[in-house]
Amino acid sequence: MDLLRNSYANDSDEEPEPVIDNRFSSKTAAPSLPSKKRPYPEPEERHYKPARKPNPPYGSSYPDPQTIPIPINAPGRYVSKRERSLLASLSTASDQNQSSDSIQKPSVTSPTVLGSISDSQVPRHVLSKVRTEMPGRMSVSLTGHTKAVTSIDWSTSHVHLLASAGLDGAVYVWNVWSSGEKKVRSFLNHNAPVKDVKWSKQGLSLLSCGYDSTSRLFDVERGVETQAFKEDQVVGVVKFHPDNLNLFLSGGLKGSLRLWDVRSNRVVHEYIVKDLGPVLDVEFMPGGKRFISSSDVSGRNISENAVIVWDVSREVPLSNQVYAEAYTCPCIKHHPRDSVFVAQSHGNYAAIFSSNPPFKLNKYKRYEGHWVAGFPIKCSFSPDGETLVSGSSDGCIYMYGYKSTELVKKLKAYEHPCVDVVYHPVLPNVIASCSWDGQVSVFE
Repeated sequence: MDLLRNSYANDSDEEPEPVIDNRFSSKTAAPSLPSKKRPYPEPEERHYKPARKPNPPYGSSYPDPQTIPIPINAPGRYVSKRERSLLASLSTASDQNQSSDSIQKPSVTSPTVLGSISDSQVPRHVLSKVRTEMPGRMSVSLTGHTKAVTSIDWSTSHVHLLASAGLDGAVYVWNVWSSGEKKVRSFLNHNAPVKDVKWSKQGLSLLSCGYDSTSRLFDVERGVETQAFKEDQVVGVVKFHPDNLNLFLSGGLKGSLRLWDVRSNRVVHEYIVKDLGPVLDVEFMPGGKRFISSSDVSGRNISENAVIVWDVSREVPLSNQVYAEAYTCPCIKHHPRDSVFVAQSHGNYAAIFSSNPPFKLNKYKRYEGHWVAGFPIKCSFSPDGETLVSGSSDGCIYMYGYKSTELVKKLKAYEHPCVDVVYHPVLPNVIASCSWDGQVSVFE
């Protein structure tokens, strides 16, 4: 018995194992807490083919696949056709977003965008003398051109902006009354000297032409070239149609006159006359059904074709013997109200013509006193038509009364020839001018 007792005894006799008998437990004892269920063991990760989703019940639909998170592809995992098509569509959309983000808008650091074209405040003293005084002093000097400035033009929709073109191949846009940077756009797209520049009345669009045989259209707001119109001749002059702003007229050194449509970049009309010399200027008559052109006749020493009146739609000249004198006319301007146009003559005067058939020359009146002397001197009317202003080869600005043709005022502007002078489209006491040595100025 002792051997059996020793073999079944605990390891330690000093600490006997407690024995609990439920029969002698008190019924009033605190009940024990219920034990929690034992969690099921997590199954090992297995790669298996997912079951095919059954068709949705009638009247219901599954959620949009693009809202369902796409599982990460693990090696060896089966990818269904639906997942493959969804992944392909998402990758295409991301590529399109990246390509759209890569197209950046022009910034101020762009080589063509130099400053702001937002409205600048016109000085108060200019507005106070709008109807009382004529331009009398230089108020703003704009420097930037390195060679002769051939053309300037005020914007009619943003009247604080002035455009200039020069023989240095540059086209500049100036914010005249800006307190900061005044040269706000610089277009150097021409590969040769620029002959003419014109604003469009349709907004911030600018048209220029030059010796690189192209006419170029610019978006001034973005500072980019939008279109180029190539020709087989040096383009010397451009002019927008007064009623249809999608059309413009161009004239070149080979004597070709072409009407372009900017929407199709094609010539819609071409005007041809035998032995027509280099076209120097063009001007539309009110209504846009006729236009006037002037050509260089110095090489032939005859007056025929010096000034021609054309029918726009029929492409025929209505009269080619308007000007009977053998002088070249570098500039043509129509009066803003009356049926009259003037032609700047190398005879050192501006001749007056009727814009009604038979387009007769006024033999009793002319604007004379300034000098042309072989330079491309231009002239223009004031917005109310009461004054004609002209440049001069002696560097002065001449102002004539429209009806009296008498000299009203003379301003000494430059030491070199004053090539172009234009009135402000709104302020009749403000004019802009440019010179043969590259200066651009504003007088008030």
